[in-house]
Amino acid sequence: MCRNIKTLFNFDPPATDDEIRAASLQFVRKLSGYNAPSKANEAAFNAAIDEVFAAAKRLLTSLETNAPAKDRDVEAAKAKARAAERFGRSAEA
Repeated sequence: MCRNIKTLFNFDPPATDDEIRAASLQFVRKLSGYNAPSKANEAAFNAAIDEVFAAAKRLLTSLETNAPAKDRDVEAAKAKARAAERFGRSAEA
């Protein structure tokens, strides 16, 4: 599950709230072991997502770097190339 959590800091354009929330959801899923909680646990699950989202948003807005922002398209192309090398498939597959 956590393989879906991507690095969100120092990108141009910056991470959106939707991206931060998606990472928060994946984190809570991993910690809880639930892909979708039962009705009895739904409120706690959703509250945890909101709390992780708030903490992640604070973190991302407070971090500083002197490194130039990374380009999302360039990083995606690098990830495809690594996957192709690792799994022996073409980058287009």
